[in-house]
Amino acid sequence: MTDHRLGDALAAQRAAEVRRAARALLRRPLLRAAGSHADEFRLVRRHATELRAWFERNTGWPLLVDSEVARLRRTPGRADDATHPARDQRTGLPFSRRRYVLVCLCLAVLERAEHQIALGRLAEQVVLAAADPALDAAGVSFGLADREQRTDLVAVVRLLLEWGVLAKVAGDEEAFLKSAGDALFDVDRRVLAVLLASRRGPSTVRADGFEERLAELNAEVLPDSDDLRNRALRHSLTRRLLDDPVMYLDGLTEGESAYLTSQRGALTRRIGELTGLVPEVRAEGLAMVDPDDDLTDLRMPESGTDGHVALLTAEYLAGRGGGPVPLPELHRQIVGWAQEHAGFWRRSATAPGAEVELAGQAVERLVALGLLERAQAPDGSALVRPRPALDRYRVGEAVLLEPGQSAPKKNTKTTAGRTKGARTR
Repeated sequence: MTDHRLGDALAAQRAAEVRRAARALLRRPLLRAAGSHADEFRLVRRHATELRAWFERNTGWPLLVDSEVARLRRTPGRADDATHPARDQRTGLPFSRRRYVLVCLCLAVLERAEHQIALGRLAEQVVLAAADPALDAAGVSFGLADREQRTDLVAVVRLLLEWGVLAKVAGDEEAFLKSAGDALFDVDRRVLAVLLASRRGPSTVRADGFEERLAELNAEVLPDSDDLRNRALRHSLTRRLLDDPVMYLDGLTEGESAYLTSQRGALTRRIGELTGLVPEVRAEGLAMVDPDDDLTDLRMPESGTDGHVALLTAEYLAGRGGGPVPLPELHRQIVGWAQEHAGFWRRSATAPGAEVELAGQAVERLVALGLLERAQAPDGSALVRPRPALDRYRVGEAVLLEPGQSAPKKNTKTTAGRTKGARTR
């Protein structure tokens, strides 16, 4: 009996460790042996065999683990999802097109650099690389005389520091920004080598248009048997369930919808066993809800002015019956809320025109959470259209219950759940 209990306790401990390791990889698909996430790295390395087998079978994501790094090569379930961009480490603002280009140029320069590089030297090499006629033809330019462009480079460097590609040795990038100094960095070549997550090397892509090039970069071999087709469907749906806040049925192909109908229980059970996510099934789709609320890069609700605006916007749109709403109507609502909550919101929220920026940020957040979608009226004006999951934020009437009386049941068909999509590296 004692041996049996001990075996159960060890099995439970191992399952808990595997779950923590899997969640660590979903939060940060690249973990280093050194640094603030060293404990999570050791946990992943201890259970690498089991984790590698699960991700390979269910998502098709390769897992590389060695003595220096653990890298889950995540590819998104949808290549056209632009709702989770890279963000400035200081301001939280999404990266511009130029910053994405600078990320690629910096990585190309660092690939040929020594083990240490000064920020000034990196900047000079990036300027030379940016002089490529192809970039000029695409409308991308970069120089050091413009403070805005220097700010873009510093934002990229801070992102590379966060990823672990660079490690600061001396100096400060802020001094470089002010043209008052420089900074020196170590280059972690192992992290640099495993950073790219794609099925093909970019240099082998031959397509011309951006969408075509992106599709070719992660194109998979077309399955030619029932087993391979089912595996491809399992990979696609599991990626979506791990990445997307809500997976709506109307966004699935006919094959994905049929596979989900027959295999929904198995898919959600496997994900739940590994990660602790809980399935929430409704008529319109499916969400995997995180009770711990830490597998996310966006939260709802969230503190601060922007978080409050997003919550008020969600409640307002949920109470309008599901029809499309013109953006100017939303702007007018925010102007009223700004006056009502002036004592709690930041001062700039009451400035003339601030409602446009506040509405834009709220809509961006709600779209990323699968609660709204953007649309256009026949005259070309911008609209927002609620998605079924937004109904969770509908404010109902208060009901007073007599002693011993139970609350009435709701007959709802909404799909909701907190977002748990980690940033894709």
